[in-house]
Amino acid sequence: MKTLVETMAKALVDKPEEVSVMEVEGERATVFELKVSANDLGKVIGKQGKTARAMRTILSASGTKLGKRCVLEILE
Repeated sequence: MKTLVETMAKALVDKPEEVSVMEVEGERATVFELKVSANDLGKVIGKQGKTARAMRTILSASGTKLGKRCVLEILE
C-alpha cells in the first residue's frame, strides 16, 4: 500500500526524489502521510482537490480489498 501511494505521487510531481510516505498503524485504520516538495503540493492536490480525492479513492478501494481501512493525509 505504501508503494502504491508513493508511485502515484512520484508520477505527478516534478521532484520525485522529495516524495516520502510514512505509514502509521492505528487500531482501526492505517494512515499514510504523504510529503512532497512545496512547489509540487498543488499538483498532488489538483484543482478543487480532485487529484487528492482520486488518490484517496484508489487507496480506500485497495485497502477494502485487503480488509483494511486506509486514510491518506497530505502534509505540507
